[in-house]
Parts: sequence; structure tokens; C-alpha cells
Amino acid sequence: MDSERKLGAVYLGGGRCCFTVWAPFLDKVEVRIVSPRESLVDLERDEQGYYQGIIEEVEPGTLYLYRLDGEKERPDPASLFQPQGVHGPSQVVNPNFFWKDEYWYGLPLRDYIIYELHVGTFTAEGTFAAIIPHLEQLKNLGITAIELMPVAQFPGDRNWGYDGTYPFAVQNSYGGPVGLKNLVDACHQAGLAVIMDVVYNHLGPEGNYLADFAPYFTDRYRGPWGKPINFDGPHSDEVRRFFIENGLYWVREFHLDGLRIDAIHGILDFSAYPFLEELAEAVHELAERLSRRVYVIAESDLNDSRVIRSQELGGFGLDSQWNDDFHHALHTLLTNEDSGYYQDFGQLHHLVKAFRQGFVYSGNYSLYRKRRHGNSSSQLPAEKFVVFSQNHDQVGNRAQSERLSTLISFEALKLAAGVVLLSPFIPLLFMGEEYGETAPFSYFISHSDPDLIEAVRRGRRNEFTSFRWQGEPADPQVESTFSRCKLDHELRSHGQHGTLYSFYRELIRLRRELPALRSLDRERLEVTGLEREKVLWWRRWGEVQEVTAAFHFDKQEKSVALSLPKGRWRKELDSADTAWGGPGSTVSLKIFAEEHVSLNLSPESFIVFVRERES
Repeated sequence: MDSERKLGAVYLGGGRCCFTVWAPFLDKVEVRIVSPRESLVDLERDEQGYYQGIIEEVEPGTLYLYRLDGEKERPDPASLFQPQGVHGPSQVVNPNFFWKDEYWYGLPLRDYIIYELHVGTFTAEGTFAAIIPHLEQLKNLGITAIELMPVAQFPGDRNWGYDGTYPFAVQNSYGGPVGLKNLVDACHQAGLAVIMDVVYNHLGPEGNYLADFAPYFTDRYRGPWGKPINFDGPHSDEVRRFFIENGLYWVREFHLDGLRIDAIHGILDFSAYPFLEELAEAVHELAERLSRRVYVIAESDLNDSRVIRSQELGGFGLDSQWNDDFHHALHTLLTNEDSGYYQDFGQLHHLVKAFRQGFVYSGNYSLYRKRRHGNSSSQLPAEKFVVFSQNHDQVGNRAQSERLSTLISFEALKLAAGVVLLSPFIPLLFMGEEYGETAPFSYFISHSDPDLIEAVRRGRRNEFTSFRWQGEPADPQVESTFSRCKLDHELRSHGQHGTLYSFYRELIRLRRELPALRSLDRERLEVTGLEREKVLWWRRWGEVQEVTAAFHFDKQEKSVALSLPKGRWRKELDSADTAWGGPGSTVSLKIFAEEHVSLNLSPESFIVFVRERES
């Protein structure tokens, strides 16, 4: 099969459109043009089971379906737009777009400060276009990249995005493909990179017609979200081709700067050349041809360093991955929660290990899993890990979907921000976190099948059995569950919300402007944990500067002795200062260290000192 031949309906110009679909077990595939005029056209089959044909008098906007063996009619698996939803006809799309980002080449990964957002709840309108007026505010905050939760077509008009059934089609209610291109173009003009969350471990249940065309799914394994995708069984070469072409489509046609691959532990593939490795290689090759920086980032709970090791060292070659261990270690110190997977954390040494090595569980025994878990990541660079105190999963997958702003004190919110943003890893913020948004982020759907709706409700209740959370989860189907998740951006201008926003902005400024923090070199990082005092202390240094910080998790004031290199240290930031809404700092603006220095640390606070190194 010609690797340059694109799947789906490719508009060639001049009223000509090429249709290509893989259906190896079907005897006949026809294109039925639904509008603006009715017609039925046979496609020709090749040896690999691809049906293809060029049809005249087809312009962008034309609606069509595939007729399979003269009976079933289905939308295009590689549809680029589903204007009438997951059950309606597919639409031919005009690929031409006047891009204004011709001088955009992307950003180094080490400069990423990621802002994860859900298009439907970030604004009242819930569209791509409505995000654009907020880009300047994100830029002023210090954000360098936005990460969109999945936008592939899902059923109805409200969904997290992980129930998408048309991987190539941009959600109609968000603004479709033109809306997404306008957003990406505006981001690049503002100096912001754009990451797309893509789902290659399953397809949603409603509107999922891929099995009518070809063996996209497998019975060889069992997955948590229905039948797993066939990445390593018979006919899997063409299944891989479908999803790899999808990844390249986002990069090539939408100028995206990165792909975040959802839950790779749900990609069940035991082949010698794993799909993830093939995908990363293809994306990096395309990026090189386009002279752009494009990254592939995994979400994984495997704690398997092979995912993010280079191919030369036997890895899959992905650029980075979300580090849940870092989140869990931080979250348990802040909340004292100890049920579910949180039972594996709760001691300061867990967070210390996350700073030193990345994974906390690197082959050691997990009480939650009742087995050993993970392997060592200690030799991997810090930029291989994305860290966070909140994200859509860790907020939304709680019984009441509470954000940290409703679980912990204001002082602890600042403490969490400091741990993440001053770390040597790639920080990620979840939308609204920067000003302490109080709206929940619940799981929501708008399915049309009553049995499916009830199954989802039941599944959500069962999901929380290992936790001791109180109360029933919100009904995911009712519209009010969705609408109450909308952000209130006006909070950013008032009271403690405004103070927290300014505090986040200051932390990002320090990360950007202090050379010792700007460098993500873990070879120049010393981390110590004082378990009894509940203090994490680290020191980072470069050629011209040293920075040290003490993070105090106890709710009582403590006097702590720290070992610092001899010299004069200037206090750069104290979260307890009244300027940041704190009770007031008890630490001098400057200290002189001989070998040890004693600091009085306020409850749930942190303090940052800088020492300029003598040349």
C-alpha cells in the first residue's frame, strides 16, 4: 500500500475527491453521496483490502456514507468531519487554510509549562473560538503550551473526549476542523505550543462502527474500556497504519506541537516492534521533514522506563510521560488520604524519591497492587517527566470531583504550586488551578442509548469502591453535571483567588529567570527529606547561581536546621509572606550560612533562597 495514500475522503480540487477505506473481508464497498445530490459509486479493491476511487463533481461540504456489501450504510472510519454527530454522514473537508504561523518551529521541551484544558468547560461557549481571547492571559501567566483534552468526535455535545469514535474528525460542537486550526494558529502567534490528547487504546461505545469495516479490535485480550485495539494480531499492520496516519494527520494538517497518548497501559501489544515505538518514530521523522519540534508524551501507570528511553538504549523513544507517582506522593502529604492507590504513599521519602529518580515504585512492592511494580528511571533526564498537583483524572476520578482548592488550605495550595513549578520536571497545570477554581470537574456524557447510560452510571459507582470517599458521584448524563464544571474566570480578580494567581505567576517567573531553576539538570540537584519535621529540602545549582528551597508540610510551625554551603543567601520567596496572603514570614531577608542554618518555617509553607556563586 502506498504510504503516501491518505485514508478517508481527500479533496483533490476541481470537484474531484479520492475516497479510500480499508475493508478486507467485504466483497463490495460503495460511496453513497447523500448531498447536495444523490449518487452511488463503486470503489475498486486492491490486494490489501483497500477500496478506493476518485469521484467527480464532489466539492467540500459534500455529505457521504459507505455502503457495505449492498446492505449497511456507515460513516467513514477516517471521516474528517461529522457535522450531524457520530451516527450521521461524513463530510468532505477543504484542506486549504491560510496559516499565519510560517515562522513557528516549536519550543524546546525543557521550556514547556503545560496548561491542560477541556474545550467544553473552559469557557461558557465551550468552543475553540472562545478560547482564543484567553490566550493572552495564559501567556501573561507564563504558560508556554496548552494541552487540549481529546477533541475527536464523540456522541452528543458534552463528554470528556475519551468516548470518541472518529479519531480524525474534530468535534462538531467545538467548531470542527476550521475552528481547531484557527485556535492553533492563534496559539502559535501568541508563542504558545499546542498538545493534543489522543486516544489509541479504545474507541467509545456509541457510534463505533469500525468493526463493520475491518478487524480493528481483538478478542485476544481484555481491556477496561471494551475490546482492545488490534495492534499485534493478524491484520494489525493496517490497523497500526490507521492510527499512525491519525497521529501524523494532527501534526501535518493542524500544525500540532505534541501528542499526549492516553493510557498506554491500555494499548496491549506484545510485538517485537511495538506500536508506540513505531508511532514515535513516524512522528519524529515527520517533524524533522517539517523542521519543527514535535513531541510524543505518554500517560502511563506502568512505571516502565522503556517507554521514554531512547531507541538506541532499547526504549520506545517517546519524549516524556506523565508521572502519577509524583502526584500521589504530593497529594497524600497535602491531604493525608490513604485509600485506593494512595495507600502506597504518604511518607515524605516518597516525594524525595520522586525528585531524585522520577518513579517512586521502581521494582519495589506495592501494597495497592499486591506485587512489585515498575523499574528504575534514575538515569533518565528530568524533562522525561511531566508532573502536576492536579489534572483531569485526579480531579474528575473522585466521587465528588473536588479540586484541591476545596480539599486543602490556602497555604497548602501555594505549597503544592511551589513543589510542582520549582521542580526540575515539566510542570502541568489543570485549567483554573492557577486561581483556585472551586467548580468541580465531574465526569459527563450525553449518550442516547438508555442501557449505555445506565451502564456508565453503574461503572462510575463501582470505580470508587477501593476508596473511602463519601457520597454518590454526580449523574454523568444530566446536563447540570456538565454545566457546573464551567470555569468562572472572574474569580481570578478577587480576594485570595487573585493572590493565588499572582503567586503562580511569580513562581513561573522564578522558574524562567533564575538560571539554576531554568536548567532541568538532575545531576545538579541535591534533595533531602526530614521525615519527622515533614520538610523536603533541595538545592539546585549552575555555573553562576545556587538556589535552595525548604517545603514544610506540617500544620504546626517548626524550627528546622538545614545544611547549606557557606555564604550569603538572599530570600527570594516566602509563601508565608503577607504579600501572598500568608500569616507573615519569620525568616530574615538575608542569611549567612557557615555549615548549618536554623529556620522557623510557618505551617504548610515554603521558602526559596538564592546564592550567587563567586566567579
